[in-house]
Amino acid sequence: MILKYSKSTYLLLFFSICFKLVSCAQQSTKKAQPEKKTPKILKTGANRTELYLDLLKNKNVAIVANQTSTIEILQRKEISTNVMGSEKVSKHLVDYLHSNKNINVQRVFAPEHGFRGKADAGETVKDGVDTKTGLSIISLYGKNKKPYPEQLKDIDVVVFDIQDVGARFYTYISTLHYVMEACAEAKIPVILLDRPNPNGYYIDGPVLEMKHKSFVGMHPVPIVYGMTIGEYGKMINGEHWLENGIQCDLTVVPLENYTHDTKYSLPIKPSPNLPNDISINLYPSLCFFEGTNVSVGRGTSEQFQIVGSPFYNLDRYTHEFTPVPNEGAKYPKHKDKICYGYDLRDVKALDKIDLTWLIDFYNGHKNHSKEKEFFNTFFVKLAGTERLKEQIKKGLTSDEIRSSWKQKIKEFQLKREKYLLYE
Repeated sequence: MILKYSKSTYLLLFFSICFKLVSCAQQSTKKAQPEKKTPKILKTGANRTELYLDLLKNKNVAIVANQTSTIEILQRKEISTNVMGSEKVSKHLVDYLHSNKNINVQRVFAPEHGFRGKADAGETVKDGVDTKTGLSIISLYGKNKKPYPEQLKDIDVVVFDIQDVGARFYTYISTLHYVMEACAEAKIPVILLDRPNPNGYYIDGPVLEMKHKSFVGMHPVPIVYGMTIGEYGKMINGEHWLENGIQCDLTVVPLENYTHDTKYSLPIKPSPNLPNDISINLYPSLCFFEGTNVSVGRGTSEQFQIVGSPFYNLDRYTHEFTPVPNEGAKYPKHKDKICYGYDLRDVKALDKIDLTWLIDFYNGHKNHSKEKEFFNTFFVKLAGTERLKEQIKKGLTSDEIRSSWKQKIKEFQLKREKYLLYE
């Protein structure tokens, strides 16, 4: 039997088939599209409380901390009338641990710039009492840079949580060294809460020669070493850099979702004269000027973003500024004098140490300044070697100087590999 359909029926079948084909094509296209990935949230060691709170339970605890030692917690909040919700808030680690009834926080150790991060670079920090918690604060940048045995006498464990910026002359890694050494001698474990390194994506600079060891450079590493402070603590231990080669019982609470290429903007300035990402990026290149007669902008609001000196003039240097006392710089270099130099705030982010400004100012001083000395005694301590000053005086270019670092950097990179926690 042959079925006969009307013209309208055939049209209905035709459109039905077309609709199904289009629908299948759309479904196929949807399946072919990649799923959107939710970006992974970086978590600091301090925020990974599940990894360390049990280690502090019923223990007498000392905390090495400053203004960067914060933790994010969920806090209840009224969203609308009689409706409660929660929000993330930042809380100081000392306050957080002190409020935990199962943890006996005994005291706080404060590094350079103090517990609240207000003191000048190099300024003696005094012992005191935290007005919020009533805890005693012991300075590790005053009479002693290393905790005395009596300051650790009743302590079961020390927690270290300070933001580093990845440059050898930034003194928080020296504080870490001395804390680890004192704890190793007293047989007290250290729990280090790791934090990202904003300059962790490259390695550069001369390797320190141990005859120039000081608090602004204690270890044979390049100026920029490309490690988090947790990885650096492991290296201090593994390379037996502590006194008499002793080792600290060190636990590093690692970061989550972090690599050395992760770009990280610090939520809190790590010290008074590193106010933003630009200054932190320029710091490894500009800190050399602290060992010269050139200002790096202390006493202004553009610290480590401008450089200049009253010994030059606007014929050669196009930016001018006048340092005056401010927070973090009570006695700035060239106080109340007009300095002529460069504004570097628009410079593209660096992935190496740039010596061109240092060389330029040295040549300008040599040719135009009436002042006799460009370098001061601090320069060699910062560089960790006499050689850099000699190379600049001989007229070597930035590239020629940097090429002289290559072999030592290669040797350091091989050593560094053993202590890495992240890609």
